[in-house]
Amino acid sequence: MAWSTSDRRARLPANWPQIRIRILRRDGHRCTARDQYGVRCSELATDVDHIQPGDDHREANLTSLCGWHHRVKSSREGAAAQAAARRHARRRFRRTERHPGLL
Repeated sequence: MAWSTSDRRARLPANWPQIRIRILRRDGHRCTARDQYGVRCSELATDVDHIQPGDDHREANLTSLCGWHHRVKSSREGAAAQAAARRHARRRFRRTERHPGLL
């Protein structure tokens, strides 16, 4: 199931705009994503993202990202959640006994 924007916004704290500005200022309005060599992205940060998914809105769990890195991270997390759901569904419907025609 896809997230709707209104559902996600409803779960944010009432002071989210102030928290968002504080995180962007803390990170110098630059994306905090790093490449495989540890080099920080030089793009302007436009989004504040949760490091660990969920509703933990503490500043230690928030980071500034450019739009591209935010989309990449969100896509990766969504794909992982879908894969986990598929694995769970396969386990749930696994046969526990052999088919009578194969005995």
